[in-house]
Amino acid sequence: MGKGGRPMSEITIKNVWKEYGSATVLERLNFTVQKGEFCALVGPSGCGKTTFLRLLLSMEPATRGKILVGEEQISTEPARDRGIVFQRYSVFPHLTVLGNAMLGTELAQSKMGGHLFGNKRAQAKSSATDMLGRVGLGHVLNHYPAQLSGGMQQRLAIAQALLCSPKVLLLDEAFGALDPPTKSNIHTLMHQLWQDRQMTVFMVTHDLTEAFTLATRVLEFGKVRRDPQAPDAYGATLVRDVGLAGQTPSERGETLASWQENSESPHVIDLFSNSHR
Repeated sequence: MGKGGRPMSEITIKNVWKEYGSATVLERLNFTVQKGEFCALVGPSGCGKTTFLRLLLSMEPATRGKILVGEEQISTEPARDRGIVFQRYSVFPHLTVLGNAMLGTELAQSKMGGHLFGNKRAQAKSSATDMLGRVGLGHVLNHYPAQLSGGMQQRLAIAQALLCSPKVLLLDEAFGALDPPTKSNIHTLMHQLWQDRQMTVFMVTHDLTEAFTLATRVLEFGKVRRDPQAPDAYGATLVRDVGLAGQTPSERGETLASWQENSESPHVIDLFSNSHR
């Protein structure tokens, strides 16, 4: 939820910049994401996609501009209404599969050092067991992460995030390290969970096929201004925004092909080229 415990609604990015000293990572970001959209964030490495997720998660503030949830500014600290899954499996090796899944609920509800007792513990265990069954881990509740494959560990990380009932789910190259068959299975699972939960999703990926398969909208970050003598002077912004909602798989394939045909960036301005001196 946003401030005041209200349900998460549309997210508006208003002239957002992120700077670290004299280095500009993001600049002039302006767009709105409706509740329930699945947005894929693409673009070259180092163009600020993960930085943008950190802003959405409230791990860092924007240097300039505003991020609004509905009409209110996003909270200044990370909250349970936003979950994140990283590329490297964010699970605890000393806890079982069930223990990992229950941890978020225990930390949120416990007043006794992260442990629940009685009915609350029984409810947390039941919810975790149900979710682990949904992600295909119901048969390994008492296993430890070291006993799981990479795909199973990532399913556990997804279950961890979803058990906090986020309104917004952030995926930071969450499927990048998986082999193709495992990735395909995770894609199917993620699509089902997104539809069932009606979450808003932001997914950073370098895999355009993944982006055009899962997302309802693809947002490309990139630089439109460059100064060779000061490479950090200008940041990335939104350079392409393509909607995919309602498209069939074949139509998505055609949209991807068109995207790739136009993947060059003639719009990038070299401020020190002959034509701009």
